[in-house]
Amino acid sequence: MDREKAQMVLTELLSENPNPESELHFTNPYETLVAVILSAQCLDKRVNMVTPKLFERFKFVEDMANASVEEVEEYIKSINFYHNKARFLVNSAKKIVNDFGGVVPSNFNDLMSLDGVSRKTAQVVLMEAFNINALPVDTHIHRVTNKIFGKNFKTPLETENFLRSVYDENCFSKLHRILVLHGRYNCKAKNPDCKNCRIKMYCNAFNETNK
Repeated sequence: MDREKAQMVLTELLSENPNPESELHFTNPYETLVAVILSAQCLDKRVNMVTPKLFERFKFVEDMANASVEEVEEYIKSINFYHNKARFLVNSAKKIVNDFGGVVPSNFNDLMSLDGVSRKTAQVVLMEAFNINALPVDTHIHRVTNKIFGKNFKTPLETENFLRSVYDENCFSKLHRILVLHGRYNCKAKNPDCKNCRIKMYCNAFNETNK
C-alpha cells in the first residue's frame, strides 16, 4: 500500500511541476558546496542574497582556502550561525586543496570528510553538482513524509530509508526537490494549506483530521 500511494503522490505533485529545481543559486560544484553549507537552518533566499559577493571575492576553492575565517564572516554575517559556517567553508576548502587536488569530490564518503558536511549536505551536492540520484532528507521532507504516510519516524535517516523502500532510485532527485517545495510552500509546519493541497486525498494526516 505504501509503495502504491508513493507513486500516486509523486505523479500528482510532478503533474504541476514536472521538473522541480533547487532554489539555491550556484554554477559549479564548489559554489554548490558553499551554498548548501550556508543553507543549513537558513532560508535559501537569504543564502542567495549573500553568495553573489561571496563568490565574486572567493571565486575559486583556492581563494577560500587562503582566506581567514574573519574575512569570510564579513561576507556571510547575515546568515544563521555564520561564525561556524565561515570556519566550515575555510576548513573544507583547505582539505579540498590539500587532499583532493583542488577538486570538490564526487563521492559520498569523501564529501562527508569535509568540515560542515552532513549526510544531507553530501547528498545534495552529489545530486545538484554531479547529477547523481540521491535522496537527502531535510526537515520539510521528514515532516511531509510522516504526515502523508501516517508514520512516526524520529530521524531523517529513518525517513530516508523508508522513502528508498517505496521509490525507485531513478526518481530520487525529483522526489527530493518536489517534496522540499511542497513542504516549503504548501504543507508548511505552521498553517499548512490543506485546502489547496494537490495530494490531500492521499494524505493520512488530512484524512484522519477530516473523518
